[in-house]
Formats: sequence, structure tokens, C-alpha cells
Amino acid sequence: MNHQKLFESDISSEAAKEWRSKGKKVLGVICCHVPEEIFYAADVLPIRMRATGCVDSSEAETWMSSFSCSFAKAMLQYWLDGTYELDGFVTSDGCLMAARVFDNAAYINEREKKGQFIRQIGAPRKRSPRTIPFYKAELADLVDELEKFTGSKITDEKLKEAAAKYNEARALVSQLYELRKEKNPVISGADTLRITLAATNMPIDEYIELLKAFLADAKNRTPITDARARIMVIGSALDNPEYLEVIEEKGGIVVADALCFGNRGFGEPLVVDDKDVLGSIADYYLSRLVCPRMMDKHEEMHDFIIKSVREYNVDGVIYQRMQNCEVWGGENVLLEQKLKNQGIPLLTVEREEQMANAGQLAVRAEAFIEMIEKED
Repeated sequence: MNHQKLFESDISSEAAKEWRSKGKKVLGVICCHVPEEIFYAADVLPIRMRATGCVDSSEAETWMSSFSCSFAKAMLQYWLDGTYELDGFVTSDGCLMAARVFDNAAYINEREKKGQFIRQIGAPRKRSPRTIPFYKAELADLVDELEKFTGSKITDEKLKEAAAKYNEARALVSQLYELRKEKNPVISGADTLRITLAATNMPIDEYIELLKAFLADAKNRTPITDARARIMVIGSALDNPEYLEVIEEKGGIVVADALCFGNRGFGEPLVVDDKDVLGSIADYYLSRLVCPRMMDKHEEMHDFIIKSVREYNVDGVIYQRMQNCEVWGGENVLLEQKLKNQGIPLLTVEREEQMANAGQLAVRAEAFIEMIEKED
């Protein structure tokens, strides 16, 4: 099976058009705290919205605050200009900027009477005996509204089937990341990001088959032997493989990450309690480690980064922080000393969604690689 489609990271409406041609609904998803299993159970195609390749967000800037991050502006821009051909979208209050995308899109939808399905669910910033039932109730409301929107009943059996399907994808992505632990990996960081981004743009069943084909063929790929340093990239939502290419062109190889469009967007398997299927989904999405928006997960995130450095034999960490990023903006205050205490070199860089500062990144990345590279 030809798996080349996994490396096509540009945003495409091809899958949405094909799905809608069958009389089915396609909804965008903003933030990884919106469970895609629920959409699968409703026979709705979820498209994880992103900003890859956006070079002009001027229309969105008239709606968003000047303090909004460029990632959120670009997502709204793509929504406004029709790049995404969707029947609506669902977001959580994952961060303030995701909420602003919702506010503006919902207002425009109502003003222009477009009749699109635009919803926001509340995702607590802590996991506790009080927050799990609240989040479950939010998901139950979403289920009710999706059933009315699609005319399809979302049963526990369908949710369990969806959980099994997404767990299969999670297991395959875990295998993909195992390849990166090798001394000479057969896949670059940029291509790995392309593969994880592909999941945002196609049905999960198709993604699973393509990823199986890639993993079966991985043994035939030529190992990368000229890297001077092994890098881990962490930080704000990163959906542009070109950013990692700049780093890798300077002699680094990105072998690990803590990114919501990368490893953390998949995570561990979802364990379902047959007696409370929706509650299991709610608990899972509040428990899994994705980003610092969760107030009770900072220490766990730091420990994950340090553990990954050891597991992937990382020489240094690049912490890319998008300007005006609410969730990753100040994490360095808590993280830098921990990494220093562990003897882990850290480079912190500011960025925007557009690759306007590629030259500056290249200079800083090259200097960092020269500092941390080790002789064989």
C-alpha cells in the first residue's frame, strides 16, 4: 500500500468533500481536549483544525485581539476564507485564544444565519472527583446535540468501538516513536511531524492503514547517519514541519517531542469501564498529559520531558514558545531550573505561525547544536 499520503502536511479539504458527498457531516475540532471518539461514534468526520501554511491572517486580525497568538488568528482565517469546508466545529476552552476563535465564529454564524454547528465545551483545568462529573456532563450535552444534528444515535457500543479504533492509532504512533530511539533513526523529526499531522486531515481508519503500511516498510528506509546532535522539541502548538527542517538542516535530528500535534496528541490507551463509558472518556481526557493548561500536571509534564531525554538519548531541548501563548508562555519559569539540575541543555526561542524568522532560528539552532554535539 502506498503510504506517501502520510507526508502531505498541507491542509486539504479532500477528505471533507468525499465524506460530505456521502451525505455525512464533517466538523472541525479545536484543542485536544475535545474527544474525537464521540465524533466517530456519530459517524461524523472530525478534522483537527490547524494553521499550517497560513501567510495572511489579515481578515481574522480584524476580529481577534492584538494579544491573540498567530496560531489562533490563522485558524480563524482559514475558517473565514473557506479553506476548511466544514459543517461547523467544536472547541473546548483549552486556552483563551481557542475560546476567542469560538466567540467570533459563533457571532458571525448567527449574524449571517449560516446555520453551522459551532459549539464550545468546558474542560476543567484539574482532574478531581468534582471536575470529572462536570466534564462528563459537558460531553453528554455534546452527545445530545450531535445526535440531533446528525440523526445518529451515539450508543455505548459505538463509543467503545471508537475508543478501540483510536487506541489502535495510538499504538501505531507509539511504534513510530520507537523508531526514533535508534542511534541512527530511519525517519527525521520533520517527517515524523508530517505523519502525526496527517491524522488531523483524514478518517482514522484510513490513517491506521497508511501508518501500518509505513511501519511495515520502515526497515527498508535508509538510516540517518549524519546528525550531529539529538534534539527534543517542546512548547506551543507546532503544526509546521518546515520549522523542524530548519533545525535539522543545521545538523540536529529531532528524535522526541512534547507537542500536542506530535506525541502528546496521541498518548496512552483509553481504558473503558463498561459501566460508565462516557465517564471513562471524560476521565481519560482530563488525565492524559498533553500541555500545561492542566494546573495539576506541571510536575508530571516536566518529569515526562526529563524521562524522554533519557529514553531517546537527547543531547539538548529546544523550547519553542509562540508569542502570546497562554499555556506555554511562562512554563520556562518552572522548567528551566529542573533541566539545569539534570544537566540538560535548553534553548528557548520565540516564534510566530509564519516562518518569517527562519533565518534567526537557523543561526540559534546551529549555535546550540555546536554547543551540545558529542564526538563519537
